[in-house]
Amino acid sequence: MLKELRSALVLFAALAFLTGLIYPLAVTGLATSIFPDEAQGSLIERDGKVVGSQLIGQFFTSDRYFHGRPSATLGPDPADPAKTAPQPYNAVNSMGSNLGPTNKALVERVAGDVAKLKSENPGAPVPIDLVTTTGSGLDPDISPEAALFQVPRVAKARNLDEGTLRALIGKHTDARLFGVLGEPRVNVLALNLALDGAAAK
Repeated sequence: MLKELRSALVLFAALAFLTGLIYPLAVTGLATSIFPDEAQGSLIERDGKVVGSQLIGQFFTSDRYFHGRPSATLGPDPADPAKTAPQPYNAVNSMGSNLGPTNKALVERVAGDVAKLKSENPGAPVPIDLVTTTGSGLDPDISPEAALFQVPRVAKARNLDEGTLRALIGKHTDARLFGVLGEPRVNVLALNLALDGAAAK
């Protein structure tokens, strides 16, 4: 009995050491050496200060900036910590809304968003990704169509030429991976940082 117990404990300790310490350190070291930027969170820096990540969206509300997709992430309610409240792009609580297409709250929220967007750009159809959330609630990208839809609002707020903004969007549009995987996309944070740079010039 003691012999079997000793063997089991030795095996447990060896496997815990290998899989709990050696393997994670080896994978982390390999990832850091091959993909240093991605292993550190794909952080974006400006003037030596981290302003965000390429992988996690940010909540832009000013008319002077391009807006990302709606986010359904939640966090503690400041008024009552026992409850939750909307906290867009809360990376600690990645989640979708889990609301179905017949849910009254979802239908009202989408209808309100569509009406607001139509008032900003009356002649154009509203891109679906500007009114729907993703499963993670953290998506940093929008479609080129969603970015182009926002051009009139941003151009008016910044007193910039719409053609300049369209060119900026084209410059920051990432194509399909290997030409076939995924869809063309625009990273909202990168676009807004470029927008600030262009406006400063």
